[in-house]
Amino acid sequence: MTVNESAPAQPYYLAPAGFSARFNLIAGWLARHGVSLLGTAELSVRGRSSGRMQRIPVHPHRHGGKQYLVSARGHGQWVRNMRVAGGGELRVGRGLSRFTAVEVPVAERPEVLRSYLKKWGWEVKGYFRGVTADASAEELAAAAPDHPVFLISVER
Repeated sequence: MTVNESAPAQPYYLAPAGFSARFNLIAGWLARHGVSLLGTAELSVRGRSSGRMQRIPVHPHRHGGKQYLVSARGHGQWVRNMRVAGGGELRVGRGLSRFTAVEVPVAERPEVLRSYLKKWGWEVKGYFRGVTADASAEELAAAAPDHPVFLISVER
């Protein structure tokens, strides 16, 4: 057995860099101040180690009458924090929605990912390594483990 076969595989994550990192800062600032770029909101989720609220711009996605958060970049810090926190807040300007979140099992992600890619594929296509909204069911199923999806329920 080689070293690679015995070591656990690293979860997929594509960190923002360069222009993308700067754009995330701008998009988050705009959402926080009431300007939503095509549906962008600022996600706040409690840090699993620090306990401080961590903020990142996201595209809440509606599919089948339910609302989801999809991590196009993979298993980033907000995903790891959400798994522990079980919820967070979405903000656009003064509008604040608290929500609970449940991670969608891998087998149930492909159709949510397909509809997400139909809407946001033009922006996130580089993060899905060639998988598009027109991909086969098998291709979407193969991509699903790399892209966590959370079903969110806004608290009333």
